[in-house]
Order: sequence, then C-alpha cells, then structure tokens
Amino acid sequence: MTRSVLFQIHWFLGITAGLVLAVMGVTGATISFENEIMQALSPGVVTVANPGKPALSPDALVAAASAQSGGLRVSTLSLSSDPGKAAEVFFDPPKGKKGRGDYGYIDPYTGRLLGHAKGEETFRFLRSLHRWMALPGDGNGIGRTITGIAALSLIYFALSGLYLRWPRKPLDWRAWFVLDLRMSGRNLYRALHAVIGGWVLVFYLLSALTGLWWSYDWYRQSVIYALTGKAAEQEHGEKDGKEPKGPPPVLAPAWASFLQASGGKYESLRITIPKGDKPVDIRALVPGARHDRMTDNYRIDAQSGEVVKADLYAKRKLGVVITTSVYELHRGAFFGLIGRIIMLITSLTMPLFFVTGLLLYFARRRKKRELKAVDAPVLANAGGSGETLVVYASQTGGAERLARQTAAAFDDAQLVALPQLDEAMLAKARRALLVVSTYGEGEAPDHARSFARKAMAAPAALGELDYAVLALGDREYPDFCAFGHQVDHWLHQGGARRLFDMIEVDGDDPDAQRQWQQQIASIGAHGELPDWQPASYDRWRLAERQLLNPGSAGGPAYHIVLEPLGDAARDWEAGDIAEVLPRHDPAVVSAWLAQAGLDGAALVEGRALADHLAASILPDAVAGRGAQEIVNTLRPLPHREYSIASIPADGSVHLLVRQASDENGKLGLGSGWLTAFAPLGGEIAMRLHANVNFRAPADPAPMVLIGNGTGLAGLRAHLRHRAAHGIGESWLMLGERNAAHDAFHEAELLAAVSAGSLTRLDRTWSRDAGDGRYVQALLADHAEELRAWVQRGASIYVCGSLKGMAPAVDAALRAALGDETVEAMMEEGRYKRDIY
Repeated sequence: MTRSVLFQIHWFLGITAGLVLAVMGVTGATISFENEIMQALSPGVVTVANPGKPALSPDALVAAASAQSGGLRVSTLSLSSDPGKAAEVFFDPPKGKKGRGDYGYIDPYTGRLLGHAKGEETFRFLRSLHRWMALPGDGNGIGRTITGIAALSLIYFALSGLYLRWPRKPLDWRAWFVLDLRMSGRNLYRALHAVIGGWVLVFYLLSALTGLWWSYDWYRQSVIYALTGKAAEQEHGEKDGKEPKGPPPVLAPAWASFLQASGGKYESLRITIPKGDKPVDIRALVPGARHDRMTDNYRIDAQSGEVVKADLYAKRKLGVVITTSVYELHRGAFFGLIGRIIMLITSLTMPLFFVTGLLLYFARRRKKRELKAVDAPVLANAGGSGETLVVYASQTGGAERLARQTAAAFDDAQLVALPQLDEAMLAKARRALLVVSTYGEGEAPDHARSFARKAMAAPAALGELDYAVLALGDREYPDFCAFGHQVDHWLHQGGARRLFDMIEVDGDDPDAQRQWQQQIASIGAHGELPDWQPASYDRWRLAERQLLNPGSAGGPAYHIVLEPLGDAARDWEAGDIAEVLPRHDPAVVSAWLAQAGLDGAALVEGRALADHLAASILPDAVAGRGAQEIVNTLRPLPHREYSIASIPADGSVHLLVRQASDENGKLGLGSGWLTAFAPLGGEIAMRLHANVNFRAPADPAPMVLIGNGTGLAGLRAHLRHRAAHGIGESWLMLGERNAAHDAFHEAELLAAVSAGSLTRLDRTWSRDAGDGRYVQALLADHAEELRAWVQRGASIYVCGSLKGMAPAVDAALRAALGDETVEAMMEEGRYKRDIY
C-alpha cells in the first residue's frame, strides 16, 4: 500500500511539477555559466586590450564614468586583477526615479564606458524564468510559489524514487548505476528514469534544498539559525527616513588602506561607495578562490582610511561559510569548476525525467486502453437490438470463436465479454446465450476471474431473462466444465429460465457443437448455416526427435522439430499453441482389424481402411458392418495441444513432449504419435493456434517465467523472442526431478545467462538429495526480489502442469505478493498461465 501511494503521488507530481522542473533545469544550467558566455559573446566590452600601462585609480574611474553618464552617481565599482578584463560600474537611478539604476563596463586603462554585453536581456529573462517562471509580480508573485512547490517536489522525487527503485541487492553498485542500453521502448524509458535518477539524486537534493532558500523566508531563517545559532540580520534604512547628503567620498584613503591590509592580493573586488560620511565597503575575492563567495570583507572609514571591520573568509565558521555561500552551493561552484560542470550536466537532465516519466505514463494509459478494448463490448451486427446477448469467457480463444459464430447466427445479437456484463444489460436483454470455458481446476478464465469473484458472489435479479449455456472443458480433468456449471447455477439462482439444458463440449467435440447449433436454431437462429467445424490442419514434416532426459526417473521427454510443407502457416508468436491431430499406434489398429475380421488394406473412398481408422475414434462393436459403413460412422480423434517452444525466426516449430501412458503402459494419443509412432520425415497434421492470453506483453516489460518439466516449452519461446529483440530483464524459475538427467536445454539456458538475455536462472530438483523442493519453493525464497520485479512492472508467466504445480505456484505468488496484487495483475494481463 505504501509503495502504491508513493508511486501515485510520484507520477502525479511528475506530470505537473515535472514541466516546471524541466524549465528550471535548463535555465539554471544556462545561467550557471553566464559570465563565461557573456565574455565569449562580447570581446571588447567584457574584455579589453592591455596597453601595458597602469590602470586608473578607483577615483579616476568613478569620475570618468559619472562624467560620461550625465553626472549619475556611481554606487558600486567592480575591479579584476586580470589585466584583460574590463571594470564594471553601477549607477544610482536619476533623481526622482525609483528602482535599480543602470550599469555598464568601463575600460580600466582609459576610463571609457564600453556599454553593455551582448545577451544581457536574454539572461535577465532566463533568470526570471528560472526563479519565478517569468510570471507577473516577479519574486512577490505566484511564480515564486510555483517554483517553491517545484523544489519541494524535486525533494519528493529524489526520496520516493530512491525508495521505489531500491534494488534487491542494495550493495551491488551495478544495480544502482549500470544502464543497459540494449533495452528499448518502455523498458528503456524506465531504465533511463531509474538509473540516471540514481546518478543525479544527490545533486538534485542539493539543488532543491538550496533552491528553497529563495522561495520561503521561513526556510531561510531556519537554516541560518540552525547553522549559525543566530537569527538572520535584517537590513534597516535610516531611522528618519532621509537619505544621507553630501558629495561622494574620495576613495583614495580607503583604497590605500585596503591594499595595505590585503597585501594587494585579490582575484576581483567590489567597492560599495557610500553616501555622505558612511564607511566604504570592499568585498575582495581571495586569491585562488573556488567561487564568488570566498571573499574578505572590509569596512573602511572614508575620511581617515581606518579599517573599521575586517571579516576574513579564513576565519569564518563553517555554518557562516555555508549560509553565505548558498548560491554557490546551488550552482555547484562551491566545489570548484568540476562542481559547476556536474551541476550543469545534472540540471540539463531535468527534461529527461519529465519526458521519460510522461512516456511511461502514456504507456500505462495505452496499456489500460488496450486491455479495455480487448474486453469492450463488440456488436456482432451493427443493427443489433441487444435483446439477444451472446456472452463469452475465453482463455485461449476457443469460447470466443464459438460465441462469434453463435452471434453471427442471429440478426439482433450483441457480443460481449463476460467481465463487461452487468445487470443493466441483462435487464434489457430478452435472452442470453453464454459460451464459457473452464480453466485450471474448475476456475474461470483469467480475464473473467474478477467477475466470478464479485458479480457472481450473490444472485442477480434476472426473473425476466431466458438463457442457455455452452460450457467448454476437457474430460481428462475432474472439474470438467466446472465454471460453466457455476455460471448456470448463478443465472438460475437469480430467477432466469433455461431455454434448454447446458451443453458440455469436450475439446473440439463436433457433435456437441452441432447440438448447440440445432438448439439455437429452434429459438430463432438461422438454420441454413453449415455445420461448425474445427479449422483445417496444415501439413508438417517430423524433422527431428531428440530424447532430452535419458535415464530420468520421470517419463521420457522429447524435443520435437516440425518443418512446414507446402503452404502450411509459418507465422506465429511466442505463447501460441500447436494443435496436432494424432494417430493411433499401428499395432492398436492392426489388433482392432484382426478382432473385427477386416482387411486393413481395403480401399474406402480412395484410402486404406487402416488409414481411416488410424485417425479416428475406434468403434466398440462392428459385427455385421462393412468397411464403408464403418467409415461413415467414424469420428475423428480429438486434437492435442502443445505450447510452441520456438519463434518464427527459427524456421520450424519446436515442441517439448513428455510421453504419457496409462496403467497398462499404453502411450497417450498425442505423445505416443509424436514421440514413438510417427516416422522421422513423416507427415504430421497440425495447425498453429493463436493463444492471445499467453503472448508477450505489448511493451518490453520485465518478465518472470515460472514452470516445471515440459512447461519450459512456452517459456523458452518467450526467452528466444526477447533475445531476438534485445529485450532484457528476464527471470526464469524451473522445477524438475534430477539435475543429472532432467536439465532440459541446459547449454542453451546457461548461454542465455552469459549473454545477458536471461537475467536470472533459478531451479529446483525435487528428487535430488539436498534439494527436494518444487518450483513454488523458489517464490518463497525470493519473495522480496519478486516484489521488486513486480513493482518495476514485470509480468509473470506460468507454464506447466495443472496438477500440483499451477495451484501451488499460484498460492505461493499470493503469499509473496498479496492476493489483491495477483488479482490486479491477472486483470491487467500481467499474470498469465498456460497450464495443462
């Protein structure tokens, strides 16, 4: 909760105060080298030619300047020990006028006024922009408040950013300061924001803490008191309110005393010329000074030349040094030229944080829009009245496909995803047809989990609604179509009336689909539409079959490589699924034919009877039936799904298939066909199925990949995808039996770690002495690091066994991250599962 609140404030201030700070950073960097820039722009004004003769005395320069300005009184004279620099004079305003007087440069050798340097107006504007955004009122207006708030925001940015990006290994300097420029997109923005933020953090704190000096009087007074133990000295005018009268004093006595007291050694100095008989103030920059506040200050009687007060820099206490050098700290000059350069560079990076922060903000908004658009209601027919609702809850796209086919069979149907369904829609509808799949152990699909948890927690008032449910599942699992039953129960409890009993679909069972089609035709759907059939399959060649775990205590696992033939689809993405049409063990077909007393070589419809049988569910009884009659009643074998372990750039589809067998040792249909019965070089019927719920994130965010056994397949595809696109920050956690036998693709994974495309690899070995743990144990061991990855925007992908692994990993994630975080990640599409 704390991190979430800090983050929300961080980004809100970033898109508001961030622009002000960006402006302040650029202008501050520019004016920090104002003198050098002015000198470069104005040779002959700021700099002069040295004629090789002594400079004029201060009195002579004051007199010359006053004479050339129409008799204006000179209030300040600045001199430099550099013979190539001009002197500078400041004038009182003309009589009867208030405000600041004029100033200009003067040749110290001839007394000729040289005028103003180029760019003075520009720098005056930049200073106004830096200090109060050039808004009306200057230092007394709203601009001062805005820049003060921006300075406070900068302190918050620095401290909250430090907290939010605290690495899992805080003593590892690389985690703080190394920038991986191989990143791109959102990951690069985040890295620039975080890593460069670590580089400049101290300097930003210094800028902000010193910048507040001019924003808030209470702050300045508090700092002075804290560092010196004294309240700030207040400037007071004359008690009677009258200006001193009399001619300006002769500077010669004070000048001579200063030269004697200082030994004539200074970098530059400023003489403040008093009115009347008040003392002369001389502020001299000490030789070798790092910055302009390292001055010896003298107060000298104008008549007698007596030194009334000498405030020497070398004798000041540290607190006084700091409070009199706040400006130099602010621009880095307190630490010399290198400090000014560093502060220049760090100030120029201010826009970087505003821009990257804004890009990250837009990326988050875009991601939310994309997620919302995926679930947004879609009209199947533009003229749909909404009286017939077709609702789907789909994990891998199968239920959505059937729902779209259902909606297309009506003239007035509206198609909507289950998470977008509400009571208002149901109240408006006359009937609702729901096509819902069951995922995991009787659970709702990931995108519908929130709806199941909240909306279905209590019955809705649905007394006027008629409905029907088509439930998708897999009979191999004990909770077959469980979520479909939950939806049916929820609707029925709310008073809705069943149009007909729920129809259950086992995989792609065409009979169940035809039954649904016939039932909806009886309530008004188009009856002339062709039967719905699974998509056609392409031709692939079994190019490679490699045993990955010889000697393993578990079932043999194979790496399968399939190459496309003819016009087979060659496009897929990491996370997609391969649907394989299996065939029976030839020995099983031969045994069936022998029992039936039939000739497998007999041709039926141009194919051998044995070939028909190899791709079909074998009938139980065939007595008295001929070959053609048997073929007419055959139903095709159901397909088997496998996570694709490769990317299109590999040129072939890779699968990781573990042999499955029953208690009698009979191999499973899919695994037996791919790993044992299909001949190398033989043809495989397969189609590639887009699995949008397990595809890579829309942006190159960090990924935490978790799996066990052949679940490495789907994770391997994501790793290869990220390596091919130069995307970093991947963490792979795997569980298997024995390190000696079951380290699938060991060399490839270690090479990825060495190359940096896999940031971290952690594994458990459940049957090894000294380990004996499953993959979910890694989540408990590394909970803190996992939270750090998630807070940086990482997505979590889980691939592997439904029994044992998937629910245990889910429980471990909830223990490490919190139930709310996991639910939010699931709804945002940052927690995805491909389990079987």
